Amino acid sequence: MPNHFHAVVCIDHAEALILDFAKDDYTERLIKAEGGHGNIHHKAGSAGSGHAHDAKSYFAAVAAQLQPSHEILIVGHGTARTDFAHYIRDHVPALAPRIMGVEAVDHPTKAEIVALARKFFEAKDLTTPQRVP
Repeated sequence: MPNHFHAVVCIDHAEALILDFAKDDYTERLIKAEGGHGNIHHKAGSAGSGHAHDAKSYFAAVAAQLQPSHEILIVGHGTARTDFAHYIRDHVPALAPRIMGVEAVDHPTKAEIVALARKFFEAKDLTTPQRVP
């Protein structure tokens, strides 16, 4: 698999699509939440968490797949993108500085995700040096 500097993860509470990309190509990985059909939610007054599946193990699996990435953009609809960004901040602090942005998108295609991410990083790369840590 090629080593790409940038990655974008399009995440919801059922699956995460990770696209590692360069100027002319990309590779993809899909991580599905175990038992994830629908939204994760908390139920007020319930004894358990009310989760449709274990969000921590799902987010941990996605974060593990992002470890080789140097700069990451998180996109998605609903609350999963911000929930995931908070998970990284709180549970994977070494990965947190590599999150360059969190953007809302409404059910994009793979091509739209890659185009959005390339545009995002092209603008960002004009103002920051590209160094591999």
